Amino acid sequence: MTTTGVPASRTTSWRRAAATRLAEATDGVLSRDTLAGIGVDDRMVRREVSAGRWRLHGRQTVAVHTGPLGPGAWRRRAVWEVGAGIAALDGVSALQAAGLTGFEDDVVHVSVRHTAAVRAVDGVRVHKLARRVEGELVTAGVARTRPALAAVRAARWATSDRQAALLLVMPAQQWLCTGAQLLEAAEATRGRTRRRLTPVIARDVALGAQSLGELDFARLCRARGLPEPTRQALRHGVRGRVYLDAAWEDIGLAVEIDGVGHRFGLAVTDDNLRQNELALADHTVLRIDLVVLRLEERRFMDQVVAAHARLSARRRPSSAQPRSRYSATRSG
Repeated sequence: MTTTGVPASRTTSWRRAAATRLAEATDGVLSRDTLAGIGVDDRMVRREVSAGRWRLHGRQTVAVHTGPLGPGAWRRRAVWEVGAGIAALDGVSALQAAGLTGFEDDVVHVSVRHTAAVRAVDGVRVHKLARRVEGELVTAGVARTRPALAAVRAARWATSDRQAALLLVMPAQQWLCTGAQLLEAAEATRGRTRRRLTPVIARDVALGAQSLGELDFARLCRARGLPEPTRQALRHGVRGRVYLDAAWEDIGLAVEIDGVGHRFGLAVTDDNLRQNELALADHTVLRIDLVVLRLEERRFMDQVVAAHARLSARRRPSSAQPRSRYSATRSG
């Protein structure tokens, strides 16, 4: 027996084949600790690399092939090179490991406790945390932070407010976590950046259109010199009752502020049909996502002001207005 517990009779070819089998489940790469567990010591690694069968990608990461590494392999390498047992994938990298699609980053993000002594690793960004939240890590496979907390940290490490909002919305849209989990994560940990924006966006994702009351669209209108719109204005159309978030019924202007839920399933189709019906009834409808409104309040309110001014100028005397198949009442 060897010091690793592997029989000394195992041949080099057996160990090579065993490494290949193990690497099938780990994106083609293995750590030196894993290799040692099947009896592959540093001398054998050097021989395999010299023979052109394997390739080194740092001090701890060995590819059992010589081709390029895929995204999963790069994430494993990041954790092993910074320190297995110390580092964990975090932020957008943890989200990608959990299945996030549609977002690319040129570095791998890992987090460690602030007391950890780590060295710089090419292609890896190390974030030091004052503390870890209890139960935050998924340890099956490569260590990573759970999606909701990873999204919150990704938002705080983002390069812009727009990117931060995107990284909070996308995990909920792709069912990696719920809005409630996002909100809980935002309240459980405090970062140095976007201390106000992150919980606000998380709340928007969690509550969707319900948080329109907190947004207080009427206040935004007053600040721009507009009369207050009717909130939750009721319309009766061919598809039954329709509630509009805000409307100026006298000039035919409506504003719809969509929560995250308006991007799921058939909600977009329903919104489009509703907007088309209103357009046929000679209404102008302005739409914006609630999260985007947080970031682009001025630009959107400029559009509301411009639409209100244009439609007010075109308004005809009420006695000359044609009857619409939509009727309106005020609610709340």
